[in-house]
Amino acid sequence: MNKAELINAIAVESGLSKVDAKKALEATVKAVSDALIAGDKVSLVGFGTFSVAERAARPGINPATKQAITIEAKKVAKFKPGAELSAAIN
Repeated sequence: MNKAELINAIAVESGLSKVDAKKALEATVKAVSDALIAGDKVSLVGFGTFSVAERAARPGINPATKQAITIEAKKVAKFKPGAELSAAIN
């Protein structure tokens, strides 16, 4: 499902117009992004939890030159599905 299909699904489920559904989706994505940037967790009971994790620096190999390199430490976004979502999928 891409963004346009998600907007259509939101509009159908909620009874909103596609314009309002797009605004709601964009506001939700911005709110989740802003919370993660601030280092907070976003928990949606039954759906899952978005969080930020830190990856340590690690050794790697440059595939073009086959030389050893160090991959720098960085922060990554994580999602852990909730129990209800996991049960619905399985």
